[in-house]
Amino acid sequence: MTHEDGITPLDHLTKVLELGEPSTYRNHTYINGESMYFPTGRVYGGQVIAQSVIAASKTVGPSRLPHSVHGYFIAAGDIRQDLLFDVENLRDGRSFSARRVNVTQAEGSILTAIASFQETGQEGVEFADPMPEDLPDPETLTSAKELMRPYAAQSPFANYYAEKSPFDIRHVTPTVMLRADKDSAEHDSGKQMVWMKADGHVDVPQVMHRAMLALGCDQVMMEPVLRRAGLSISTPGISYASIDHSMWWYQDIDINEWHLYVQDTPIAAHGRGLGIAKVYAQNGDLVAAIAQEAMVRVPQE
Repeated sequence: MTHEDGITPLDHLTKVLELGEPSTYRNHTYINGESMYFPTGRVYGGQVIAQSVIAASKTVGPSRLPHSVHGYFIAAGDIRQDLLFDVENLRDGRSFSARRVNVTQAEGSILTAIASFQETGQEGVEFADPMPEDLPDPETLTSAKELMRPYAAQSPFANYYAEKSPFDIRHVTPTVMLRADKDSAEHDSGKQMVWMKADGHVDVPQVMHRAMLALGCDQVMMEPVLRRAGLSISTPGISYASIDHSMWWYQDIDINEWHLYVQDTPIAAHGRGLGIAKVYAQNGDLVAAIAQEAMVRVPQE
């Protein structure tokens, strides 16, 4: 999908993730950034997590790549305001570098995160769960863009996924974008599998590939909770938001290639649900793991 100015959603995403020029004062580095469009008018959680990883990466050497990020969403941000990323250097060790990132707008903090970077080429114990077998080829599945296009004129969310999302999302299990999965709810199962890749091609450094995986995953991480609860993003009156987000990278990422998200949710209580995911490259390598807690509320009958 290309806009009238010739800029695709993926082009705009890479521009958003590049951030401004850093300035350093004592142990802190300050960087400005902008926001991508999101239909709520709030700063998209996956975007600010991804930007925090990029901001922190600007303060470490090129031989160290992000291996984990743990973010806590404090308040909703306004997509019309720029973001200020305050990166604090916590420690540079022989193998790891730790950074704290505080993201603010005019009203105060919207996110705080800890990002850790590891020197490349480290060796140690290795094992991984295998990718599920007998999966359909992602190219044979219907994309979320196609599913949402008939509803784009009636729903800002449908319009976003049909026209403005920088990712191609294809569900192996039935999607809960349009309606609740009653069968999953009846069997207390939030299990789902989703293929995803960039909708287009990018030629960017590895750190940005990893950041883009962090951004993309946030588009599906809440779905297992909705699935097990018998809800969907179109449930009347539903209210949901990410509370915190943790992610670990174990291999290099190529966001231009398909990745399989194998997802589940073990618990929901007190209006909060926990989503977990293992992310596989199409060749079967387990490349990342994710956990996210979200607030999910629905009106009482």
